[in-house]
Amino acid sequence: MIIEQNIWGVTPEGEAIIIYTMKNALGSEVQLSNIGAGVVSVKYADRNGNIDDVVLGYKEPMSYFGDSAASGKTIGRVANRIAYGMMTIEGVEYRLEVNSAPNHLHGGTKGFANCLWESRVETNRVVFSLVSEDGDQGYPHEVTVEAIYDFDDENNLEITYLAKSDGTTPVNLTSHIYWNLAGEASGSVLDHELKLNASRVLESDERQIPTGRLLPMKGSAQDFTDWNRLGKDIGSIFNHIDLFRGHDHFFVVDGWQKNILGEVGELRCEKTGRLIKVLSSQPGCTVYTGNWLAGGCPTTKSGGRYADYAGVAIACQTHPNAVNNPDFPSILLHEGELYCNKIVFQLRNY
Repeated sequence: MIIEQNIWGVTPEGEAIIIYTMKNALGSEVQLSNIGAGVVSVKYADRNGNIDDVVLGYKEPMSYFGDSAASGKTIGRVANRIAYGMMTIEGVEYRLEVNSAPNHLHGGTKGFANCLWESRVETNRVVFSLVSEDGDQGYPHEVTVEAIYDFDDENNLEITYLAKSDGTTPVNLTSHIYWNLAGEASGSVLDHELKLNASRVLESDERQIPTGRLLPMKGSAQDFTDWNRLGKDIGSIFNHIDLFRGHDHFFVVDGWQKNILGEVGELRCEKTGRLIKVLSSQPGCTVYTGNWLAGGCPTTKSGGRYADYAGVAIACQTHPNAVNNPDFPSILLHEGELYCNKIVFQLRNY
């Protein structure tokens, strides 16, 4: 494994934006940035040996600050939505920024995805670290976080998230990579096929908050229990798919066990033969088909603009609004505890 480190740019405050390039023996490479501890590029071969970049991203480093898509970045303190920006922890009510009306989304406009992280190379891995102070974006207590990236000679990209807090606070971290297995500038992913190790999907209300009900996927417009095309039922009224302009829903992994790495699902592209297997220690994933990419993406790596559905995110995490629903797995991190979750993307062909 070769890891190169270069200055990619400088912020208006004079801080260095670093880009790391991890290269393996297969000729594949992963590029990372300290903006949001994010993935800016993943290049690997298709079934015919052609190497393409299969991750959405931008031409200029400063474009990664404040992008509504949160492209490739680490989301926190809490991924997904908190209803109405309100939560009560140990009897104390907290009001958070409402940045996706009427909800709080992805930790706020200055959440982890829009922070410049400290970074370093440790032998064959890249480690990003961040200190989120008490009161940051309205959240209680100080949290220290690490995002650790490993990439091996078998094309396995592993992300490990670690966090500690000096008091009780919610933590729900995920990676917001958008995949297009035909190449980042190739157009829509609605022809990609998805299969999930999940037989249930959370029912969402019209504001994209879970009702608490679990809907069976089998036979529905969100039946990914076997291979199904992402665009097949994109206009269905089932679970408000039409209202959300596509899939933006949380799927509950079957047989999930806390702290155990398990199978989440697979994404494939018939045109190129690329396939990604996803594993995680999280209880589920949000599948987002890039329904609003056209409205919030800066100039892309290829010099254009992404249209809606140009990429799909499979964001492994705990249930949306879990801090307000005692029936969901808890996202509360207590003093003295270690938050540790992994996501693995296995880059393959078929």
